Amino acid sequence: MNTKSANTMWGGRFSAGPDAIMEAINASIGFDKRLAPQDIEGSRAHAAMLAATGIIRSEDAVAIDAGLAQVLQEIEAGAFTFSTALEDIHMNVEARLSEIIGAPAGRLHTARSRNDQVALDFRMWVRAQCDAAISGLDALIRAFLAQAEAGADWVMPGFTHLQTAQPVTWGHHMLAYVEMFARDKSRFEDARKRMNECPLGAAALAGTSFPIDRHITAQALGFDRPTANSLDTVSDRDFALEFLGAASICAMHLSRFAEELVIWSSAQFRFVRMSDRFSTGSSIMPQKRNPDAAELLRAKLGRILGATVALFTVMKGLPLTYSKDMQEDKEQVFDAADNLILGLAAMEGMVRDLTANRAALEQAASAGFSTATDLADWLVRALNLPFREAHHVTGALVKLAEDKGCDLPDLTLQDMQKIHGEITQEVYSVLGVQNSVASRTSYGGTAPDNVRAQIARWKEGL
Repeated sequence: MNTKSANTMWGGRFSAGPDAIMEAINASIGFDKRLAPQDIEGSRAHAAMLAATGIIRSEDAVAIDAGLAQVLQEIEAGAFTFSTALEDIHMNVEARLSEIIGAPAGRLHTARSRNDQVALDFRMWVRAQCDAAISGLDALIRAFLAQAEAGADWVMPGFTHLQTAQPVTWGHHMLAYVEMFARDKSRFEDARKRMNECPLGAAALAGTSFPIDRHITAQALGFDRPTANSLDTVSDRDFALEFLGAASICAMHLSRFAEELVIWSSAQFRFVRMSDRFSTGSSIMPQKRNPDAAELLRAKLGRILGATVALFTVMKGLPLTYSKDMQEDKEQVFDAADNLILGLAAMEGMVRDLTANRAALEQAASAGFSTATDLADWLVRALNLPFREAHHVTGALVKLAEDKGCDLPDLTLQDMQKIHGEITQEVYSVLGVQNSVASRTSYGGTAPDNVRAQIARWKEGL
């Protein structure tokens, strides 16, 4: 590509080009070349609109379209030479187009600016990342549903403060993440709807005096409508911020389950076994199976949240409209999107391959006085005790069991009657973990029948 004419793009304003330092800080081609497909698609739609409205000749539009198709082919084939001197993807594409078709290339930039051009390219790219995140979340939700269905009635400990609290079902725990990731999916869907307005035609900041038809380009590029205010259009990056916000929340959910996998796969818990595809060994300890994929996923939130903070920091002090600061909007978003999509795929693989240890789960669920609340509830129902008194009686029974070195179901009826004389043999019907989870039939509760009904609802919805 010929770069000798790079300085002339300023229209003679400067007699000499920027020095090497200025060129290095000013150029964005090193990262915004990722926007080449969007840039070319937008330019083709713009040229077609210019011809449809009579602003340029049809034959020029045809030449531009063919030339842009060739440029895209060269980029996809790795045969395109990107030039730092030409600063960005827009000027690189336009310069190559000029080499291919000559004078008609100069008509492409009629009635637009690099300001609305980059706003278009970036918005289209982020919109595609929303679609990728939605697809990845859909696959991940299905993986959790498969785990929930396989263990709808398997009993495991539910935790608060990472202490055994009450028995729950494996299926119920898996469905908790279905709910989380479904909300993440809805956030990306909502963000996509809001960002689906076309910036092209806002020009530098005030619109254009050419008789363009912005609805033509909006429709051609898959947008619902053109943006309504040219000042807002070129200075807006909240579509990227909203994507990053949704990505940060989603990555936080990924990180939480990754943390559970790290804990659960340890020798101390033995709740799950991660597949060899997502585990590694130790260089000196042959017995080790390290959950490296989960640990790496746990760390990805830092990068994604960092990108969110970085873009907020770039945008927070900018007056309307465009400032060069906004060139710093892309690298963080590119990195966050790459890591989010990778993280979703990795987690989907881990969940699908995951093997739960049913025996270890049930054994753990039966320990730690996990049915104490069931006992307190029984005292309220059967003996008509006020809950606070039932809570006190149950606490005394837990202490007695601790002193005897056993769990609540192992206490004899005589032991229990020493604490409260009205306790009957019926109490043992609520002390088993299976009985406990089966009794939690309130909507949203952990009972296996509830879990199966929720699985059916989700499968039908998906």
